[in-house]
Amino acid sequence: MKKAIDPALKEIASVFTNNKKEIYLVGGAVRDMLRGKKIHDWDLAANALPEEVAAFVRRAGGKVIPTGIKHGTVTVLFGKDKKNPVSFEVTTFRTESDYSDGRRPDRVSYASSILEDLSRRDFTMNAIALRLPDGKIIDPFGGKKDIKAKIIRCVGNAAQRFSEDGLRPMRAVRFASQLGFKIEKDTLDAIRGALPVSAKVSWERVRDEIDKILCSSVPSIGFRLMEKTGLLELFLRELFLCRDIEQKGFHQFDVLDHSLHACDYAAANNFSHELRLAALLHDIGKPCVRELDPSGVWTFYRHEELSASMCSKLLNRLRYPNAVIDKVCHLVKEHMFQYTDNWSDSAVRRFIARIGDSNIEDIYKLRRADIFGFSGKNPDYRSLKDLADRVNKVIEAGSAFSVKDLAVSGKDLMAIGIPGGKMMGIILHELMETVLDDPAQNTKEKLLEIASRIFKERS
Repeated sequence: MKKAIDPALKEIASVFTNNKKEIYLVGGAVRDMLRGKKIHDWDLAANALPEEVAAFVRRAGGKVIPTGIKHGTVTVLFGKDKKNPVSFEVTTFRTESDYSDGRRPDRVSYASSILEDLSRRDFTMNAIALRLPDGKIIDPFGGKKDIKAKIIRCVGNAAQRFSEDGLRPMRAVRFASQLGFKIEKDTLDAIRGALPVSAKVSWERVRDEIDKILCSSVPSIGFRLMEKTGLLELFLRELFLCRDIEQKGFHQFDVLDHSLHACDYAAANNFSHELRLAALLHDIGKPCVRELDPSGVWTFYRHEELSASMCSKLLNRLRYPNAVIDKVCHLVKEHMFQYTDNWSDSAVRRFIARIGDSNIEDIYKLRRADIFGFSGKNPDYRSLKDLADRVNKVIEAGSAFSVKDLAVSGKDLMAIGIPGGKMMGIILHELMETVLDDPAQNTKEKLLEIASRIFKERS
């Protein structure tokens, strides 16, 4: 079987064939090509050493960056458009051995053939090569058949493949979620035995796989497989402990299933990455706070506060950026608001001030995902729409929702003798509360008068 070749691939292939070298498209690019999907990354394998690749690519007018020279990989920038060249990752045929850190090979040896190179790869669907420039498919492990059957299967012995690289089990469940494939039984069964190796993998690499699961159309597929194989307990223990935490009443599901339904809703509605994380983790504090009330119903009072605190620790462990952590934790902490039509305008203003006007739409979305998770069905979101209408009216009225919106600043207060520091913070807070109660008070004259009175009372 042969496949049509992209012109960019033909261009780079000619550089290698002109120098009597073999060159193949490999990895996910071939897998996606066989699935009829768009290809985003070009990974190439060749029987040329890195220094040889650098020499003849430069002679042909391209650029070479030694991105992974230790493992035989260079990045090649090449193409007719010199201002926007195509990027290729080119790796010398290689074999690997000894994985003492559970992730990277201690020894990399250059191989003599593409068959040897393919034998080191993780799954059959990723162990297919496309010979360039003629487009012949090289498929020694039946990857094409597995792609057609939507099967994820290790190359060779699954236990050995996973013992070499502890990230491969996470990649297996991620691919299952991302591609909608099933994991072949022997491959699935081997994951639990590889958990000690997976435990050696850096948190950053685990986070990247979790993010890819979250980006899939049905994230629960990946997280349920993580639970089944022990990966959830290993990497997301806080979420794992939500299994069998019943919450009968408004909820149809235990806390874990509720959270997975909420996360799937966020994905199905193309919510942001932060919202998908918040939907997944918003109730992880429930197992720690639940109590049985006199009527025999489980309660989870103030679970959102503990959930936010636990989220902070979990996301820091996974090395998420501070901006992501702050956003997710804030949404989780505030997700339990209960709007009724007897809220005063002051209550609406306080809601906006607490949530932050930049987070209003996101807190609505998280609440929708949370409500969906009660039963796995779309309920009536009328109360959220009513709240949104009220919030919009209050915002349009031009009210103040934060200290920076006040008609006075710290400099104004210092000008009337109020010192900086703790006292300044107390008075600004009181002024904010005054304006939230009555926006008409937000004038410089009135606020300075109030500030002066508070200072005298507290001095």
